[in-house]
Amino acid sequence: MKFAILGGSFNPIHNGHLALAEAARTAFQYDRIILIPSFQSPLKPEMRGTTAQDRLDMTAAAVSGNASFTLDDCEIKREGVSYTIDTVNYIDQKYRPDGKLGLIIGDDLAADFHKWRAADELAARCDIILARRLSADEDGIPFPYPHTRLQNDIVELSSGMIRKRIKEKKSWHFLVPQAVRSIIEERNLYEHQNDAHPLAGLIAHLEDHVRMLLPFDRFLHSRNTALLSFELCGRFGLDPYKGYLAGMAHDLCKTMNEKRLIELAERDGEKIGKIEQKKPSLLHGRAAAVYIKDFFDINDADILEAVRFHTYASESLGMLAKIVYISDKIEISRKGIDPDIRDFKRFSDLNVLFELVFTENVAYLNEKQVVMSEGTLKLMNAIEKGKCP
Repeated sequence: MKFAILGGSFNPIHNGHLALAEAARTAFQYDRIILIPSFQSPLKPEMRGTTAQDRLDMTAAAVSGNASFTLDDCEIKREGVSYTIDTVNYIDQKYRPDGKLGLIIGDDLAADFHKWRAADELAARCDIILARRLSADEDGIPFPYPHTRLQNDIVELSSGMIRKRIKEKKSWHFLVPQAVRSIIEERNLYEHQNDAHPLAGLIAHLEDHVRMLLPFDRFLHSRNTALLSFELCGRFGLDPYKGYLAGMAHDLCKTMNEKRLIELAERDGEKIGKIEQKKPSLLHGRAAAVYIKDFFDINDADILEAVRFHTYASESLGMLAKIVYISDKIEISRKGIDPDIRDFKRFSDLNVLFELVFTENVAYLNEKQVVMSEGTLKLMNAIEKGKCP
């Protein structure tokens, strides 16, 4: 395979690094780019704000799932000041590339390249790829060693800029991959003040899982349900993030096969009803509650109840469960919904809104001649008697 290496402090790794690596890979047809975080660069002052492990973890997170990039921790393991010639010797021996190893450097390093240890040997051993960081001119900054110039777009982005923006509490979130952002926030790197909700990281992880598991239209419905649940929780005094999490998870098992649905649902200790035996797809709420408890370690009783009962409700629903039920039935992609119902700000009582949405849904089910669950029938009977909980 043809390999090229891109080294750096990666403090933090950002979208500019990845764009540069991909530009070099495609322009010169490398099979893979090896990203190598340095332990300590001989040309840079001591790195602060992170540990070597933090930078290694962020780099690993940035390339997750991308077969075009790999990560090597040789300089981190070596510790101390890292010299590129030592790294090239190591990579050549370990990876045994087809032809010369590519060495990607920015033109901001061109003027000092002669100061690098064994600069002449490096130039002979590697195909040096000089990337544009400072000059957009085709000829670029003078460089007296054999090289090829990469005609990449200049990205006005640096790790120092990101660290500064984090410290000054300016916008920075979309300058790095989402997974890198999560590490910075969770570990409070670069003097980041972690004001994120405790569920934020879990929500991001769960949402990625839902997106990969469901067809896009079903994922979009789940996200719309989550967004509306977030708003309704804020309206009625509940934690909006719990609403978002439950809304995102409610249809997680919607497309699973019947055998898997039954297997999951039975793990909650309840019997499978006659209706569910005939139509196991109705178990997707129960299955999802078990799934998120087992695989995401979600044990909040309100969230589990909301996910479990969103399909056909029950007499004893708590406030969060009612909100997720409402959101599932009237979120913005649902067709034929009375606009007055969606104007939830005119409702000061959650129970009134829930009863309205529930009775509308029951009417729809009756029209379609759908057999309703025992829990739905009991709740409908309670509402008819004016005893809506």
